[in-house]
Amino acid sequence: MTPDPFDDRKARAAAWFRQLRDRIVAAFEALEDSHGTGKPGRFEVTPTTRADGGGGLMSVMRGGRVFEKVGVNVSEVHGTLGERAQKAMAARGVPGMDRDPRFWASGISLVAHMQNPHCPAVHMNTRMFWTPNAAWFGGGADLNPALEYPEDTAHFHAEMQRACDAHDPGYYPRFKAWADEYFFVPHRGRARGVGGIFYDDLNTGDWEADFAFTQSVGAAFLPAFLPVTERRIASPWTEADREAQLVHRGLYAEYNLVYDRGTKFGLETGHDANAVLMSLPPIAKWT
Repeated sequence: MTPDPFDDRKARAAAWFRQLRDRIVAAFEALEDSHGTGKPGRFEVTPTTRADGGGGLMSVMRGGRVFEKVGVNVSEVHGTLGERAQKAMAARGVPGMDRDPRFWASGISLVAHMQNPHCPAVHMNTRMFWTPNAAWFGGGADLNPALEYPEDTAHFHAEMQRACDAHDPGYYPRFKAWADEYFFVPHRGRARGVGGIFYDDLNTGDWEADFAFTQSVGAAFLPAFLPVTERRIASPWTEADREAQLVHRGLYAEYNLVYDRGTKFGLETGHDANAVLMSLPPIAKWT
């Protein structure tokens, strides 16, 4: 059998997502330890499986002084897309889904819900998706504060722009606008946070360049998020602040359950439901 010329690229992408996962988990555990009460903050790591092929790692830390709940998942899955997923892919312009619905996908997905209401929740993911007729990258990161500080928003966006500008000066304005559109909650008439960047179906014809950009987005996450968290972690907060945080989490949960592409894809293709729904907050409120 002739080897798939993409096999090496798949392996490299999956290895990068795992390395990024390890780096972020170590940084978050160190942050929890440095601000904790003496009890080490550690992720609980659970292997995940997909019945039709592949799996990953679900890593979750709960109940810390810094993180009320944070999950960092990686996956590498493969199989055949069902009819509904095929139609969704075809609608997005993926060629050949009616002829060969095989797929392979790998990526990292992260969501952090913080203890202190002054610390913003955050999301980041990057991924590679392959079919026999197309391969592309997607991902992004966005900040979701209940209590917004303009300087935090500016810092987060500056780091995302730095990652984009290193590859194409047109990427940041394009992907910021895409994030503003994508992370909008239509039934509430508002954004779920203060944005960031979002991109999907990235295939410029230069796989190495697209992979390098996706690596830059992932590598920008810790410099974008950690300084914001360190700045707010010791801020005193009131019950009104906590109420605002919990109501904002309700908005976040609504978005992820109704609109998020990754949630829909994960559930429709049979991935571990607990891993797919890791992004949901531990406690939320609705007014």
